[in-house]
Amino acid sequence: MTSKNIAILGGGNLGSSIAKGLVKSGLMTPQQITITNLDLELIQHLHDEDGFNITTDNISAINGAQIVIIAVKPTAARALLNQVKDALGNGEHVVISVISGIKIHDLEEILGDMPIIRAMPNTAIAIQESMTALSFNEKGLTYKQEVSEIFNQLGSTMVIPEAQMPAATVLASCGIAFALRFLRAASQGGIEIGFSSKLSLEIAAQIMKGASKLIIENNSHPEPEIDKVTTPLGVTIKSLNKMEYEGFSSSLIQGVVAGYNKILETES
Repeated sequence: MTSKNIAILGGGNLGSSIAKGLVKSGLMTPQQITITNLDLELIQHLHDEDGFNITTDNISAINGAQIVIIAVKPTAARALLNQVKDALGNGEHVVISVISGIKIHDLEEILGDMPIIRAMPNTAIAIQESMTALSFNEKGLTYKQEVSEIFNQLGSTMVIPEAQMPAATVLASCGIAFALRFLRAASQGGIEIGFSSKLSLEIAAQIMKGASKLIIENNSHPEPEIDKVTTPLGVTIKSLNKMEYEGFSSSLIQGVVAGYNKILETES
């Protein structure tokens, strides 16, 4: 367990997921985490149900913490950064930004020369199953091991050049939505062939879990695993070929690339 306190500026889905994941991992207690939001009612449940400190005052949250995670929406980022820059300028804080599209250089221009890390997790961080990409500025590298250990408690991490952060955002963060859309479609197909909605969803979810573990635990590639279940003249290959004919892989690839291009447009 770490002895440091964390302030999470922005108690939305991602900010609250990070807080819950840190507590669930045993790395921190709720009392070590302060979550902020302009509307206290929106995060009141995080105090009442989970025991986190909550406030509307970003400055007081920062003053009580050593690590500051900025988790507001990109449209609100610059206003918040300008509001808190003086509180972060005393050299006592490490800033971790999970704001999509805001580069380290942008953060340095507002906050000055201080340890800054960009992190791109996904919402599975709440159950310690995130895939989190990390990029560090020069001063932030001093905290590379400490920050990596924090996010390793919340799933898997990869340290990448910041130039790859747009790709990580689409594949690792948005990818949760892509996987869940497949899950929904598979369960709807299950309903059409006779399963109840509840049972169909349960089957589809377990399929995704099993498929992922086959790749991760066996250090395998999807194609050999697919070959194991595609017998000649069989049902699986018939189904797969129909999906490919209808554009299954192509549409997914195009969706990933479209998201990537959207990020590049936003950042340019």
